[in-house]
Formats: sequence, structure tokens, C-alpha cells
Amino acid sequence: MYFTANIRLLRKRRGRTQDDVAFALNMKRSTLSGYENRVAEPGIEELIAFSKYFNVAIDTLVRVDLSKLSESQLSQLEKGYDVFITGSKLRVLATTVSRDNEENIEMVSEKARAGYVSGYADPEYISILPTFRLPFLSRERKYRAFQIEGDSMHPIPEKSWVIGEFVQNWNLIRNKHAYILLTIEDGIVFKVVENRIRMDGKLVLHSLNSFYKPYELPVTQLREAWKFVTFLSSELPGPNMEKEELVETIRILKNEVKAIQTRLNL
Repeated sequence: MYFTANIRLLRKRRGRTQDDVAFALNMKRSTLSGYENRVAEPGIEELIAFSKYFNVAIDTLVRVDLSKLSESQLSQLEKGYDVFITGSKLRVLATTVSRDNEENIEMVSEKARAGYVSGYADPEYISILPTFRLPFLSRERKYRAFQIEGDSMHPIPEKSWVIGEFVQNWNLIRNKHAYILLTIEDGIVFKVVENRIRMDGKLVLHSLNSFYKPYELPVTQLREAWKFVTFLSSELPGPNMEKEELVETIRILKNEVKAIQTRLNL
């Protein structure tokens, strides 16, 4: 683990003393000194704090020896162009294939959501998820299905299965499109996204249900992004639902989407 050497290197490149960084992170200087000298190990909250302060992903702080990078690479990293943040070099580390060597669509149920947050990159964990196939989806792309909870994306019903296409480069996340996102703090979320990664390293997440307010997600909190493709639901309109009710439901959905688009264009 390269965390100890990396935070010391980044601190010195910024011209900051241990007192400066400790004050900014609301910790004792002796605690920071302990981290830099490998006397103490940081917890997840401390890792998140260092990641935000240096604008470098936790994965990079822990797994990459920054002293081996060239000056230009370090300069790009300090400007926020972290490969773990941009997603430009991310891959699906764990997946399953069928007997004919084609990608399965793994299903992450509501009960499996908590396990997925910690096991998303573990081949052993992914291998136990149930799978299925949809013949109308491209064989050249990777898909995964997630069961949603709550009503923030109404009229898509709660308990529906939303199917997403894996997004390798997060800079290519498109404004006003829906995505399933795996985040550090909130787990799996399904939202309409405004991409501000290049501007300030954040995504702004919107719900279709206007009751829920938009909120910002620092890209350092993101672990996976899946572009919404379709959804499956066992809920169908009741047999006696009047035509006017169906028309009204569609009208409300259109108005909610239009309201989000208007806010994004302001």
C-alpha cells in the first residue's frame, strides 16, 4: 500500500506543512504524522477526507506509487485528471459469461445491494449473482440489472429492474440521461445526471419525482456508472384503468422530464 508515501509526496508538492494539512482536515498534527510514518492506519472516513483534499481517488492514493510517475503525469493528476476519477482506464473487473462465452446480465436484487457495494470488483461475489439474457441487447456491450427502491424515479415503479450499459469513461456521461451509479456513501442510486466532471469534478443528480431535490456527487465518490437502457417491472396498469388516466400519467412524466431539462439549461 502506497498511501503513506503518497500523502507525504502530495503534501510537499503543494508546499504544505503537516500543521497546514492537519488543520484543513480537522485532525491533530500527530495523527497526520502517524499516517505519514506508517505508525497508524487511516479508516474509511480519513481516506475519503484525504481523497477530497488532494482531489485524488482513494484507489490511486492506496494502489499507485506516485513517486514512479513522471512530472507531467503528476501535474495532470493534481489537476484532477485521475484515471480512477475520469474512468478512462476502468474496466469491469468481475463479470460472468454463458456457456457459449457471451456476457450475461447479472442481477443485483434489492437484498444484494449492500453486498454489491463491497463486492462489485470481486469475481467470486459476482459469480453467485443470478443472470439472464436479453436477445435484443448488443453482444458487444456489458449490461447489468439493478432492482430499484423508493419512488424518486416515479413513474418507474419501485422494485423494477433497471438495466444499464457499463460506462468506461465517466467524462462521456451525457447530460439529461439516466444512469445507475455505484457510490461510496449512498450505495446504488438511479438518477438523471448532469455531468460537471470537467468543470468542478462533480455530478449533479436529479430525480424524476420533483419531491426530491437535486444534489451533488463528487466524482471521487463514484465507483461505477451504468447508462440506463430499459427496465423490467411486474406492475402493469389495472384492467379498468381509463384512457384518460393513462394519458394523464404520460403527461405528468413528460412535464417532470421537461422541468429537469429546463433547470439544467439555466
